[in-house]
Amino acid sequence: MSDRTHDTNHVSEAERFWEGHYGSHERVWKGSPNPVLTETAGLLSPGNALDLGCGEGGDAVWLATHGWQVTAVDVSATALERTAVHAAAAGVDDRLTTERHDLARTFPDGAFDLISAQYLHTPLEFPRARVLQQAARALTAGGLLLIVDHGSVRPWAWNPDPHTRFPTPDDVFSGLELDPARWQAERLDRPQRLATGPDGQTATVTDNVIAVRRRTA
Repeated sequence: MSDRTHDTNHVSEAERFWEGHYGSHERVWKGSPNPVLTETAGLLSPGNALDLGCGEGGDAVWLATHGWQVTAVDVSATALERTAVHAAAAGVDDRLTTERHDLARTFPDGAFDLISAQYLHTPLEFPRARVLQQAARALTAGGLLLIVDHGSVRPWAWNPDPHTRFPTPDDVFSGLELDPARWQAERLDRPQRLATGPDGQTATVTDNVIAVRRRTA
């Protein structure tokens, strides 16, 4: 497994925040993949995948164990170190590369058959639409961008205000302003699931699912 670091001359606010977040916990996530990702990727032929905001590697390692060559990206060096350990323990470190990016500043090179943006949310200022537009442009012909967002308030969220308004999947897709001659929305959906919080609490939550396909012609 290789490890690449970008933009090391400037420590951004995002890097400080997420390093503090991961560094203050021995482990943040359970290590299991997100269900919409496994459901979607399980129907695809493995190729090159990009995981944006990979955290501790649950999704990236799952993809690697299912035949994908994965580039796992995060702004936190601690998160990427944990991803590398997870990949080695799963025996897929030869199929997974970590790259440190503040996506507001740099974006991974290459073209990808699958790009996953699972809960790419932050309490900081972040040019999210621009980053997702870059992701759409980085797809191969026929490639898929899978965006999964929070669509309802989780009781353990940073902002537990029950009156929070969430953009709909149609809102998110429209906001990307993609040329319909080159990209098409393959899925715009709001499924519900039973989720488990960091302290074991459970709640029914809504996900916003936006799947965007790059046209082959």
